[in-house]
Amino acid sequence: MSRADFEAREDLLLAPYAMRSARSRGRAHPELEHGMRTAFQRDRDRIIHSTAFRRLEYKTQVFVNHEGDYYRTRLTHTMEAAQITRTIARALRLNEDLAEAVVLAHDLGHTPFGHAGERVLNTLMEPYGGFEHNAQSLRIVELLEERYPDFPGLNLTWEVLEGIVKHSSEYDRPQVKRFDPEVAPCLEAQIVDFTDEIAYNCHDIDDGLQSGMLQADALDDVSLWREHFPAARAAAPRASFSILRYQTVRRILDAMVVDLVSSIEGEIARHGVETLEQLRRVRPRLVGYSAAMEPRIRELKSFLMDHLYTHVRVTRMGVKAKTIMSGLFRAYFDEPRQMPPHVYAQIAQGGDKARVIADYIAGMTDRFALDEYKKLFDPLEKV
Repeated sequence: MSRADFEAREDLLLAPYAMRSARSRGRAHPELEHGMRTAFQRDRDRIIHSTAFRRLEYKTQVFVNHEGDYYRTRLTHTMEAAQITRTIARALRLNEDLAEAVVLAHDLGHTPFGHAGERVLNTLMEPYGGFEHNAQSLRIVELLEERYPDFPGLNLTWEVLEGIVKHSSEYDRPQVKRFDPEVAPCLEAQIVDFTDEIAYNCHDIDDGLQSGMLQADALDDVSLWREHFPAARAAAPRASFSILRYQTVRRILDAMVVDLVSSIEGEIARHGVETLEQLRRVRPRLVGYSAAMEPRIRELKSFLMDHLYTHVRVTRMGVKAKTIMSGLFRAYFDEPRQMPPHVYAQIAQGGDKARVIADYIAGMTDRFALDEYKKLFDPLEKV
């Protein structure tokens, strides 16, 4: 099939309020579009082949890589979120390629050591404009990736860039000013904030139980677990706990997805949305859980915060992250020549020193940051 065939199929199959590839606002740097792929398919592929995407394999979600091979990383989390995103987009007859491109890019800007690393880097960068991973994701795809001779970055379409910046409900970031801040993004982007949440809520239960940081008995206080664990056990009374754990998480995930799709369909009908332009004008956004599901999600998130994200092992790693990232930042700031020549060259050529250092540290994987810290501060380590 040709690109024209795919675009014609979108017109035939997609909902009237879905984003069509042929109606994209285009790219900052004009390019001839591919004969066999739509613009959003091409964006998705560029993201997958980027350096930043590959680095997600060794970046922390909750557990640092050296703690075990089982636990989710930023890459596996992104893949799980992408699967959920495609499911919801398909159910709502949205543009799956656009939705997938946004979700695949949504975590590119994360630092090593998860949210603890981001908090540290933001504190270090406060005098220089701060640091925020959504803004960094945009910076990566527009500037830092080096793939093409005629322009920096990946030259993604306007809609994917808008989705990267606006998929979160917070619109107070300065980058939003470039992307019609008075209107909501496409529904394909709006669902990403929720698919991200569904993915990490569910896989953090799984990883937490596997690690021993969460106890099944404690989860009895969470209504979603209390409802679905007995159902999983009744369906397979002789199954091991590891199987029941997976089956329960699967049921919880399914309940969240079904509720979200149903709620979005209800909001579309309630607002009488029939076009993309109408959808963009609905504020607050159309996407959200039902009144019955919302408090259950809050309850689960509160439980994970109290029992997993503030667990002594996670807290200790957060403190280590602060030590490592602060040490790296200050060492590079005091003597930028300790960074690789191609990085130092950006400063020598007039680049903002603090921002260049932040870009370099944010791009590190957990293990690279750990190794670099040893090289800089362990006198017995080879440099």
